[in-house]
Amino acid sequence: MNAADYRPPRLLRNPHVQSVLASSGVRRLLHARRRALLEDGAVAHVLDCGDGVRLQGFHTAQRAQAQARGLVVLLHGWEGSVTSSYLLHTGARLLAEGFDVFRLNFRDHGDTHHLNRGLFHSCRIDEVVGAVGAISRMFPRWPLAVAGFSLGGNFALRVALRAPGAGIDLSYALAVCPAINPRGVLHAIESAPWFYEHYFLRKWRRSLLLKQRAFPDADLFDAADLRGNLREMTRMLVQRHTDFGTLEAYLDGYSIAGDRLAALAVPATILTAADDPIIPVEDFHVLVLPPIAELDIAPGGGHCGFIRDLSLRSWTEDYIAERMAARLSASRRADDPGT
Repeated sequence: MNAADYRPPRLLRNPHVQSVLASSGVRRLLHARRRALLEDGAVAHVLDCGDGVRLQGFHTAQRAQAQARGLVVLLHGWEGSVTSSYLLHTGARLLAEGFDVFRLNFRDHGDTHHLNRGLFHSCRIDEVVGAVGAISRMFPRWPLAVAGFSLGGNFALRVALRAPGAGIDLSYALAVCPAINPRGVLHAIESAPWFYEHYFLRKWRRSLLLKQRAFPDADLFDAADLRGNLREMTRMLVQRHTDFGTLEAYLDGYSIAGDRLAALAVPATILTAADDPIIPVEDFHVLVLPPIAELDIAPGGGHCGFIRDLSLRSWTEDYIAERMAARLSASRRADDPGT
């Protein structure tokens, strides 16, 4: 299965329709029985990620099988959470295919604002590597993979870059529509139809207010700060809550553009769509990737959409399940030739 195989019906070919449906609450309501197996069987964990940082996640293990095919850590996008529709549907599909699933909340996402005093920002890669390391130590029995969407895809690839040096035995990483060049992503959001920036600002403002309530003694922002646009609010975050100094330095701090993925030593797949409204496809064409990394660009699909039909299921569920089966089975055979 490759990106060229994705062919939505004419009704679903608009990239904005695809992008909006990807995170739609309507999708969360569909296929409730399948999702319930993922959520009802989930066990909550608060992970020690090093340096006093705690992140929350939910682990769902196989019920019917004594042996899982592997463990997949799922990473949501910015201002998403472990209950985002795309993460729930992907997790449910992987569970049905025989994998254990661990859905991780980033700092200040989901109901976790109280866990850490400092604000989330996209350069906090150390704590996510720490979380994946903690997960690997908790569940060492199965081959380990990580998959992420949008900003979560960016984190997944950076985790893969750092995993060998952190002593994490990571078998595979998969990124769907990852943010490659944050400067370009910010510009694309500003240039896209108004509802994209409105969506992110609405969710981010709510998150910041929840953070302030969790730490009422902290001077996190002024009321005027929340009235800015996305660029202005991001600049405020950088200047008040990081050591980067400038917005541009911060955006470059989590960029994976150009040759920054060239040192990947973990097999990886990058899936994106040429018509993604907020992740410019041009940045993918100039990536310098090693032979163990696969770049797969579909002509359509929007941002993390790839909705395949009116059931609103995403084709990425099939894609991720197939890739995980192949990669983690290969990893298991390499570790134990007798299996």
